[in-house]
Amino acid sequence: MSDLKIPTVKEIESARKKLGDKVRRTPVWQWKSDAKDEIFGKETELFMKLELFQFGGSFKCRGTLMNMFNLSDIDMERGVTAVSAGNHAISVAYAAKTLNTNAKVVMPETANSAKIARCKSLGAEIILVETVHKAFEKVKEIEEQEGRHFIHPFDGPLTAMGSATVGLELSEQVDELDAVIVPIGGGGLIAGISSLMKQINPAIKIYGVEPEGADSMSRSFASGKPEEIEKVDTIADSLGAPHAAAYSFGLARKFVDKIVKVTDAQMAETMQLLFNEMKLAVEPAGASATAALQYHLLDELRGKRVGIIVCGTNIDLETYYSNIKDNKQKS
Repeated sequence: MSDLKIPTVKEIESARKKLGDKVRRTPVWQWKSDAKDEIFGKETELFMKLELFQFGGSFKCRGTLMNMFNLSDIDMERGVTAVSAGNHAISVAYAAKTLNTNAKVVMPETANSAKIARCKSLGAEIILVETVHKAFEKVKEIEEQEGRHFIHPFDGPLTAMGSATVGLELSEQVDELDAVIVPIGGGGLIAGISSLMKQINPAIKIYGVEPEGADSMSRSFASGKPEEIEKVDTIADSLGAPHAAAYSFGLARKFVDKIVKVTDAQMAETMQLLFNEMKLAVEPAGASATAALQYHLLDELRGKRVGIIVCGTNIDLETYYSNIKDNKQKS
């Protein structure tokens, strides 16, 4: 992809200034405990980028706002539309409310009820359809019939630029990281973070993590082109993208060193670990990067300084409990 537009460090710095106080500069927490030393090794340093404390409960509002900043007055009058199983939907609802426009969001019927309720509380109109594939069809219909601007959940230069500001903050908050582990749904987050951090430090290693039941990026890396999966089958609903897309795939392919896949059981185990250690009640996606380190990258990253992206948490208590109870590995 010789024509791939890579966001520059200067452009990403400018994006962060433009986002201003509409997004939080989320904290980084260095994990220090006996349990951490026992599981990951005393010599391995872990820095948790706590994007779950972001407005809307995830990193998503960064890319959403960057896209909406770029809309014309006419676009803003007509409103926006989006498709999402949850976190992107919430970010679009938040951004629409913040920027004084309106949003119509299409969600699969399987979407978490708490995420649906949060979107509605922010003023978005919600349309439920049977599957995430049908959701993409429905949102296209809304776009054509109502003239609403479609805010893509994970693809495009502005989305990547917004997501890259997570990496920009992390690079300012922690010196000399050896590696960063990033969750992958559609790929917008890892596209942005990897492009920023590799430009700052070409030697840094960027690892992506997908659920086994939603591995479109892994399949795309294997084939060399964006791939689609027939069915999303994972408790990590916010990582359940039905396909990879050209731009985010192009950046990820250029800058990401390795992708690993985690099971639902591994994410459930890690959800409980993060609660026990930090009292963080994260959704499965928010636990996925830590799970990738524990179950797949432990030896490879032993003794390194590792950044872990805790990407979000929009989950109700009942679902949180059932995720852990029903999927926790038997000891």
